[in-house]
Amino acid sequence: MIPQQIADAALSAHLDRIHRDEMVVFVMADGQFRGAFYNGTRMVNQMRAQHHLGILETLVLGQAELCAALLIPTMKGREHLTFRYDVNGPAAGFCVEADSTGYVRGHLFQNRIPVERPLENWDLTPFLGEGTLSVSRLGEGMKAAQTGMVEIKYRNIAKDLAWYFAQSEQVRTAFNTSIRFDGSGRVIGAGGLFVQAVPGAGGNSRVSAQTAASGAEDKDETADELLRRVENAFRAMPSVGTWFAEGGDLEDVVYGLFREFRPSVVLTRDVIFDCPCNLDHYVQAVRALPPAELADIIARDPDPIEITCHNCGSVYHITKAMLRGGA
Repeated sequence: MIPQQIADAALSAHLDRIHRDEMVVFVMADGQFRGAFYNGTRMVNQMRAQHHLGILETLVLGQAELCAALLIPTMKGREHLTFRYDVNGPAAGFCVEADSTGYVRGHLFQNRIPVERPLENWDLTPFLGEGTLSVSRLGEGMKAAQTGMVEIKYRNIAKDLAWYFAQSEQVRTAFNTSIRFDGSGRVIGAGGLFVQAVPGAGGNSRVSAQTAASGAEDKDETADELLRRVENAFRAMPSVGTWFAEGGDLEDVVYGLFREFRPSVVLTRDVIFDCPCNLDHYVQAVRALPPAELADIIARDPDPIEITCHNCGSVYHITKAMLRGGA
């Protein structure tokens, strides 16, 4: 990737003042739930700079990238994940990717989303429409990705991803993503919160211990009660974007919001907007074209040839000498 610099001095100064981009992964309720809390303010700003996005486009792709980042803790070993949203609304959808090494990237299907009248709020429903959501996972050693797909239900990226987990993977999951803009349209805060019930986890929480001698029906009621309390705590989270815009800390939320479930941070990691593309990759890709097609490019196309990576917006210039095998 060719990184684009954030040229706005006021924005750069703000980013230097707030908490650094970082993700904390935690468990709670004796391992019955896991979660992640992520400050992605710089990640969203880098994504915006790479793709030269307006406010609406930043809001759509930014929420998609934040969701993709929150999926990294669900990966097993070395894994690559693709999250797609295909809709019939003006936004058309997006395709974003996350990698277990800690990067996210992706693109909108429609960069410059048609807007018929000025935005009155941040509700994306009118721009998304009906369609499908899919998640593909490619683990180390796998020959083909495993893909799950659901019909979009809410026209809300975070809620529809939770719906996907409930339907396709049969796991209770919640996502909360938020992006805060200032009066000049700068992204001054962005992040996300993820919580998931761990399938098959037992645990020795106080609630379950009190009814250990009860029957299966009592245990089901206990599990439902614990789930309800966790959901209530999750919903109590204020705007994540505003939290980070105002300098909020990661662990303050984890240990404060979920304190009754005795959370424990098990991992702190970086997640950034990045792309493994480079000039040599595209040179080799063009060279690998059928001989007649390559010859036509060399004969007819301008020199140098310009190729843009749709996942990160990097622009590469390939000279015909490179295609002929020269320097």
